[in-house]
Amino acid sequence: MADPLHGVTLEHILTQLVDAYGFPELATRIPVKCFEHDASVPSALKFLRRTPWARTKVEGLYLFYLREQKRRQARGNGGDLRGAVAAIVEATKSVTTVVEEIHGAFGAFPVVTDLVYATVRGVTGVVGVGVDAAVAALAPLLGEGVAGPEREAVLAALNGVFGDHLEATGNSLAIPMAIRPPLDGLHDGGTLLLLVHGSCMNDLQWSRGGHDHGRALARDLGFTPAYLHCNTGRHVSDNGKDVATLLEIESAPFRDVVVVAHSMGGLIARSAIRTAETSGLAWRSKLRALVTLGTPHQGAPLERGGNIFQSLLGKTPWSAPLQTLGRVRSAGVTDMRHGNVVDEDWQDRDRFAHGPDPRMPTPLPDGVRCYAIAGSNSAVGTAVTKLKGDNLVPVASALGRHRNAVFTLQFTDTKVVHATSHLGLLSSSHVYAALHEWLRD
Repeated sequence: MADPLHGVTLEHILTQLVDAYGFPELATRIPVKCFEHDASVPSALKFLRRTPWARTKVEGLYLFYLREQKRRQARGNGGDLRGAVAAIVEATKSVTTVVEEIHGAFGAFPVVTDLVYATVRGVTGVVGVGVDAAVAALAPLLGEGVAGPEREAVLAALNGVFGDHLEATGNSLAIPMAIRPPLDGLHDGGTLLLLVHGSCMNDLQWSRGGHDHGRALARDLGFTPAYLHCNTGRHVSDNGKDVATLLEIESAPFRDVVVVAHSMGGLIARSAIRTAETSGLAWRSKLRALVTLGTPHQGAPLERGGNIFQSLLGKTPWSAPLQTLGRVRSAGVTDMRHGNVVDEDWQDRDRFAHGPDPRMPTPLPDGVRCYAIAGSNSAVGTAVTKLKGDNLVPVASALGRHRNAVFTLQFTDTKVVHATSHLGLLSSSHVYAALHEWLRD
């Protein structure tokens, strides 16, 4: 992975942050003495160069600052449409196929199946199609007349399967990490509830079937919900680092932090916690509970199946060219093969290579109540050994079970919700009952 700060000097970072926030604000965001007393760039530089933990915090805040600057840049529909064409034409039909398979596995939103796939396949099926012609064809999909949630679902799906490339190429459709809507400061300083969405999804999709776990917990337990919006095509560990930095800022006014995460979001949450521990971030001491819903802690067969299929194709000379299309799966998607959490799980490895689980054990955080819920299509009363998964994640994976004891996750409590799909976990009354029981203390 490329160093996001490669070539950027500490002096440049500090100067930018001072210009953006000023020393008083920096002292609030990063409470170290070089910002509180004798504040000047030279004295702060001297302190930071001999204090690694403080320098890490400053670098993290700088990355967050850059991401916020990018988020604030206005994006017109014309720019979005051209960005969509650039991504779609380059990815070709294989990207659409991956999105379709992922959403088809656990029930897509109608707009994705009925509108997106037909339109995208129509555009990419034209050989040599020009940008202007493609923009015209996509106008009904991402134009001004399209309602927000539908467009958001399209962007989330595109980022899920191709988001790493969108970000690397500076495409306007790459989703910048943010809290949506931003916290307005109107809270009691009690418990911050961070909700982390899953792969190919967005923050709006926590609302399903007239229910939103975050709003319900705010109503019943007085939590302040914060909905993460992120590019799930990036590596889990990259998103984890940015979430850790974001929480260091957003959690400052709160006494406690609780995280509820769905699907891949659980891997991102665990990665953020590990980053907070290794970097000495303050919010880690506030973390009270983590709940994961249908998270592939030990991997997801859907990704594994695609990987094995691609490997089989590559074994015959006539099918080798098809392997290139099979490799159009984002870093985030391939991270779900085994349930990658930290950089070491994927660095210096071919992420498309078929082989044994290469991860390093990443246990759950000490001193934090950790819970896991698995969905199952099986009816109540089905024997444990015969339980089906939720169409995407097996029950054992969602509950953190592994044949190798070093990878098994020791949750405080777990629950299997029967007759429930992967997306059904977001609206299940049984899931909410468990959330309420576990988090009400």
